[in-house]
Amino acid sequence: MFENLQDRLGSILNGLTGRGALSEADVSAALREVRRALLEADVALDVVRSFTDRVREKAVGAEILKSIKPGQMVVKIVHDELIEMLGGEGVGIDLHAPAPVVVMMVGLQGSGKTTTSAKIAHRLSTREKKKVLMASLDTRRPAAQEQLRQLGAQANIDTLPIISGQSPTDIAARAVQAAKLGGHDVVILDTAGRTHIDEPLMVEMAEIKKRSNPHEILLVADSLTGQDAVNLARSFDERVGITGLVLTRMDGDGRGGAALSMRAVTGKPIKLIGVGEKMSELEEFHPRRIADRILGMGDIVSLVERASENIDAEKAAAMAAKMAKGKFDLDDLADQLRQMQKMGGMGGIMGMMPGMAGMKDKMAAAGLDDKLFGRQIAIIQSMTKAERTNPDLLKHSRKKRIAAGSGTDAAAINKLLKMHRQMADMMKMMGGKGKGGMMKQMMGGLAGKMGLGGGMGGMGGGMPDLSNIDPRQLEALQKQAEAAGLGKPGGGMPGLGGMPGGLSGLGGAKLPGLGGGFPGLPGLPKKK
Repeated sequence: MFENLQDRLGSILNGLTGRGALSEADVSAALREVRRALLEADVALDVVRSFTDRVREKAVGAEILKSIKPGQMVVKIVHDELIEMLGGEGVGIDLHAPAPVVVMMVGLQGSGKTTTSAKIAHRLSTREKKKVLMASLDTRRPAAQEQLRQLGAQANIDTLPIISGQSPTDIAARAVQAAKLGGHDVVILDTAGRTHIDEPLMVEMAEIKKRSNPHEILLVADSLTGQDAVNLARSFDERVGITGLVLTRMDGDGRGGAALSMRAVTGKPIKLIGVGEKMSELEEFHPRRIADRILGMGDIVSLVERASENIDAEKAAAMAAKMAKGKFDLDDLADQLRQMQKMGGMGGIMGMMPGMAGMKDKMAAAGLDDKLFGRQIAIIQSMTKAERTNPDLLKHSRKKRIAAGSGTDAAAINKLLKMHRQMADMMKMMGGKGKGGMMKQMMGGLAGKMGLGGGMGGMGGGMPDLSNIDPRQLEALQKQAEAAGLGKPGGGMPGLGGMPGGLSGLGGAKLPGLGGGFPGLPGLPKKK
């Protein structure tokens, strides 16, 4: 979503940090470029103007221009103002009200209200153990009520039985009554939309609000619509009174202007963002983390959270035990590739690593995209169990059979086997004797830098049990990472030899194809 803006701001601010001293003319020139970059990203003009004015006011003070690192001070000011523009602190859905808490979903047709309603219900039931009832108030769109019923069945969420002929306001009243009788904690009302804002829609929303008395009114907006989404938010807030925003399609290739403008224009917090099609792909909106990503500082906390949701702790412990013995077969490699896919693939992971955002384009140019992982998993799945355990069995005739079964060729199989051999050699080095093995030294160094203690969870030198980390610890982890130099703009992650940054404390160990130590990720073959 923010890649173009990230590239533009990154090049502008890197130009400042590389200078020994700054004049007012330097700051003004840089802010002109920042202004242009924000306008090109479809951020509202009045938001851009107030943003650059605030930055200029703080950045042309004598103490900044004469400070030891004036360029970095300007970057810090831009970062702080970006957080302020996005809303300061993250705000979640407020459930502090007598049960059942009514959450009303509003927005235009096609913005993703129905799917988002189901995602929120799934999130509340799985994460907060709430009993949720969903009700569709959309009597105009064909099969809208049936769509919500099916989504409820998929996610194991209760839905209000459909009674044809009822008006939206009657359905809202019946939903609240059913939630009271059924002992539900939350009732989500999925209202009707239109292709554009019109008077009958606003009157209907006001009537539903009056009948159901919602505690939260969430406006669902498509983040790809740009400036129009800002006008939409303003109109709904004036007529209905929204309490928060949910932005969908944040995984798209839009310019990100809606996300940056809507909070500043309406004064209402962005509470959630949709980052994919799956039920689980709904995240809380954290202004600081989004600002970090935009300025290329990475987002270690979100990466750890995503890892804790997707990595099976038992499998990780078993893998760590095998690695400690220096064992690593093709089944283990396939598991590693699947885990990376679940965490958003190489692009998703690199985007959250400090100083690594620029690597995504280089890797794509080298043919190292996420489709490569799918092909490699297909090759491994086309092998017999004996072949996966002992790759030395793979002679020419077997490779021909595997190539036919996976839709690839012998060259792709040879590349995979070479990558596996290099990783297996690496695992033997990591599991070696002397000072507890290289893996423990590497992970211990990283743990020390981040304040997690030497053993990182007692998993034989592996990562900690992320599922038990509390959100406050994660925020502390982010601050410690920044203090250790992991979140500095332009500085990236010291220690990765061949990359513009790296994970500190990795002892200079190298994985094949990558210039530095990168535990847990498969070695990437160099392009020939």
